[in-house]
Amino acid sequence: MHEWFREQMAMYTAYHRDLRNCATHFVGVPLIVFSLLVTMSLVPVGSIGGLTITLATILLSLLLVFYCATVPLMGLVSVVVFTPLLWYAQSLSLEELSFVWTVAGACFVGGWVLQLIGHLFEGRKPALTDNLLQIFMAPGFLVAEGLFACGVLRDLKADLESRSHNYDPS
Repeated sequence: MHEWFREQMAMYTAYHRDLRNCATHFVGVPLIVFSLLVTMSLVPVGSIGGLTITLATILLSLLLVFYCATVPLMGLVSVVVFTPLLWYAQSLSLEELSFVWTVAGACFVGGWVLQLIGHLFEGRKPALTDNLLQIFMAPGFLVAEGLFACGVLRDLKADLESRSHNYDPS
């Protein structure tokens, strides 16, 4: 699983080399994640001790467990970053439904507009157009990039850079 994860992250890295593209993703990806969490928070799947468990809780938990299993530090930081988004999304999902859909729709569309602008700078289509699984790499990529900027996970950064050349356009 670690090898598969590294290959997927390397592919994502290859599609995100332009700093302007990365900057748009640091806003666009959280907006999209938030919009999806809001809409999935509308789908209750059960409760534990009076706490409602939603589709958003389950799917985000699975993604965060996956991140923790593959790159523990990135996973832990992802938990710290994305848990408040889940909490806010679930809080928002309790509001009037028309308001919830308006906010979720605006975040989703706005996030994608920013991402597509970034890819104009990059001069390359989004990675998920070649591999739909790349959508699950985007949140982790942002956290990893933040950690790389702090001088952490240098081995992972070097490995992703080395592997990313397999995905560069010719």
